[in-house]
Parts: sequence; structure tokens; C-alpha cells
Amino acid sequence: MIDTILYILGVVQTELLLFCVIWFLIGGIDDLLVDIIWMIRWCYRRLTFYRHKKPMDIESFKHKYDLNYSSLREKQNTQYEYHAIFIPAWREADVIGEMLNGCKRAWMNSTIAHRIYVGCYPNDNDTIAQVIEAAKFNPNISLILCKNDGPTTKADCLNQLWRAMLRDELKQGIKAKSVILHDAEDRPHADSLAIFDRLICKNDIVQLPVIPIAAPGSQLVSGHYCDEFCESHGKAMVVREAIGAAIPLAGVGCAIERNCLGRWALNKNGLPFAGDSVTEDYELGIQIGSAGRGAIMVRMKDKDGQLIGTSSYFPTSLDAAIKQKSRWVMGIALSGWDRLGWATERSEQPITHERRSASTKKYPLRLPFNMGENWMRLRDRRGIFSALTICFAYILAVLSGILFIAQYAGYFNFEPLSENMQFMILCSSLLMLWRLFMRSAFLYYHYGFVQACYALPRMITSNIIAILAARRAVILYYKYCFGGTMIWEKTQHDIMPPSYDGHRFTVTNGKQS
Repeated sequence: MIDTILYILGVVQTELLLFCVIWFLIGGIDDLLVDIIWMIRWCYRRLTFYRHKKPMDIESFKHKYDLNYSSLREKQNTQYEYHAIFIPAWREADVIGEMLNGCKRAWMNSTIAHRIYVGCYPNDNDTIAQVIEAAKFNPNISLILCKNDGPTTKADCLNQLWRAMLRDELKQGIKAKSVILHDAEDRPHADSLAIFDRLICKNDIVQLPVIPIAAPGSQLVSGHYCDEFCESHGKAMVVREAIGAAIPLAGVGCAIERNCLGRWALNKNGLPFAGDSVTEDYELGIQIGSAGRGAIMVRMKDKDGQLIGTSSYFPTSLDAAIKQKSRWVMGIALSGWDRLGWATERSEQPITHERRSASTKKYPLRLPFNMGENWMRLRDRRGIFSALTICFAYILAVLSGILFIAQYAGYFNFEPLSENMQFMILCSSLLMLWRLFMRSAFLYYHYGFVQACYALPRMITSNIIAILAARRAVILYYKYCFGGTMIWEKTQHDIMPPSYDGHRFTVTNGKQS
């Protein structure tokens, strides 16, 4: 009886080994290609653009583009334009007040006109009270009440803000220059408005990096977002732009040119955001980028050498992280697959004034649109299958441990591996080590040595969250396919990232200062 059970376990172990090795090898090669393109681009720019000068920081940026705000507005005759900042809020009473006050402190010396539209729900009195209190000291804040009780979807709330902005434009005769998206828990950078104000003149989308901060006491769960975003916004998005693929919006720290969003709304019954989607930001970025318009990922440092971006705390508990990741997986890998499909031909749109099509930009690494875009969409949608492979790998580890014990006790003997299998195991293992090295390197660059040491334990944490999130995403998507409704399963926030002098904070060796 024991021999039969061990024989069956041995067969299962062999099949799982073959399955995992093959797909780890394919995934590792896929990631390696992204790394190679990123390194080629990095070397190319160092040997060309930055051979005799340093990368542009915010001071040289202002100098180059003459960002003396008053003279710039006079030159472009845009003194009546402003930037509309959309902040959807559902049960955000713990953070929305500090977020709005942080915006005021960050942009109090800026002469760039802006209005903050905060979308609240009639059945969320606590959040409404916090917004009203913040608006007493900031005339740029407009409280917008949604038509229906919450929660609906985030996209539905954004559409309510879009309508409010249109009403203001008609009433006051002042047209917005861009729509900037933020969440209630964000800490925007003081220089972000300056970047948006200039670069939106030549691009339909401007995205700044998201900078997660590991919450105190949650280095593994909250901290694993640091690992993922520093690679995603430091490498993956850069590669997407380099090969000519669309850049998905992160939903925060991004600006969309107002006319571009208006044209898009005309094709969507007057509402630019997909109200029945849980990842409306991702879809909008892909759809606008696939239309042949300009999009840019901006990585620039401020005068103190800090990366300009949007800082935020992410979920600190395992349950909250699984809930958030399952929404991303369902919206991108499942529902997004149905809604977006695959790329065919890039549909060119008329180019006006200084705007130029992204497809006309010349890069040595640019791929045919269909090839590059479909490659990136495939990477976005492999989350479910990757989670399944990782789950099988953990089962394989447990089975292998049991069989090793049985072999030590004299009840089982492993079959020798073929040379091809040994070679594939060696290659996949080297690719995993390379993946760990790259993640540690990006963590070291962005957060310091101590945070880089967390790369391995956080990778294990990330794998566990990915497995459980994929399981939950499949269940939610199954319910949606059979008549369920999309609701805003938002993440609960109760703390804000620390601020430094009203502008920024630094992370040094894993400590906030």
C-alpha cells in the first residue's frame, strides 16, 4: 500500500516538475527580454543624450522650458486654463482631510491654476465633513456629490467629476488644460504640477511614478508593493514606451490632456471612464495609447535628488492586499481581456498644434505596434497562469520533501533526471537568481540597502498573495459572468505617508525621515 502511494506521488512529482520547469523557463526568458531591452536603452542614453550632460532634474527642466509660470502663460496665452484634479472618495474620512491639506501645502507657492474635484457619496457623511473642513482653507476644492449612494465603481465616481468639470467650464467660460487623477491616500509631489503643466502640451498622457512606502510594522505585506512598483515604473513602463507599446495609467499621479479625454468621451456616450470596469485607469491608458497619440512616463528628480512621484501607503494586512490584488487581476487579466482584446492596427488620429503621434517617434528599440503591444498585453494577462504555476511549484516542493524523506527511509528511489531536464532546471534556476538580483538592484537604487535585503522574503510573500488573489479573482469573475455587478471594492486607508516640509519625505536605509 505504501509503495503504491509513493509511486503515485512520484508520478505526480515528475509531471509537476516538468510543468513548472517549462513555464518558469518561458516566464524567465520573457522577463529577461524586458531586462535586456531596458539595459540596452539605459546604455544607449548614457552614450548619446547623457554623454556630456547629466540627466535632467526639475531645475534644469524649468530652465530649459522657461518655466517661469507667468511668462509661460503669457507666451502661450493660457492664463485662463487650469488643471482639474479628480479625487474619488468613498469612506476616506481618515485620510482625505490630510491629503487635501497636503496638496495645499505642496502647491501653495505655485502659480499654476488648478481645481480639486472631490467626489463623495450622499451616504458617506464622515468623508463629506472632512472635505468641507478642508475646503474652508482652500478655495480650490470643490465637493461633488454623486447621484447614487455608494459604493458604485470608481469609474462612475470619476464620471460624476467629469460632468461637474464640464458644468464649471460652461458656467465660467474657462477650459481645463488637463485632468489629473489622484486617490484619497496620495501624497503628491510639489513639483508634479510643473511637470504636468508643460509636458501635457506635447503629450496626451503624462504619468509620474508611484512610490509605495512600507508601512510601519508591515515590511513584508505593505513593503512588497515597493518591490513591484520600483520595477514596474522604473523598468517595465520605460520598456513599454521604448518599444512603442501603450502605457497603462496607474490611476494616480497621471495627467490626461483635456481635449483628448473629451474626444474619447464623445465615443463613450459623453462619459470618458468605463463605469462597468474595476480597472478603468488601465483600460483608458491602453485605449488612448493604442490610438496613436503621445504618452510619456516621466522619471525626474527634484532639487534634493528625490524622485518626483506620488507617494502612498499600501495595504498592511494580508486580507487587504489579497482583496486589492484580486481586483487588479480580475480587471486586467480577466475582464480586461474581454473588454480590450488584442491589438490590430494603430488607429491614427489628427495631430493638432504641437501634439505628435507616438508612432512617429523614432527609437532604436521600437517594434511593430502589433508585436510590441500584444507582447505587453500578454505580460499583463499572465497573472492567473503565473499564480497557478507558482502554486504547483509549492506543491512540488512539498511532494519532493515527502519523497526525499521516503527515500532516506528506504521506501522510495528517485528516477534519474535526463540531461535535457537537468539543463532546463539549471537555466530556470539561473533565471530565478537573475530575477532576484534585478529586484534587489532596483530596491537598492530606490530605497537603500536595508530594503534591498527584503527582496527574497518579500518575493515569497508576493507569491502567496498572488496565488490567493488569483483564486479570489476567478471567483469574482465567475459571479460577474453569471449576472453579478461590478462594485467598488476599495482598499481601506487609515494612515497617510509622512511629509517633509510640506513637500517630500525621504527613505534612507528603510527608515522614513
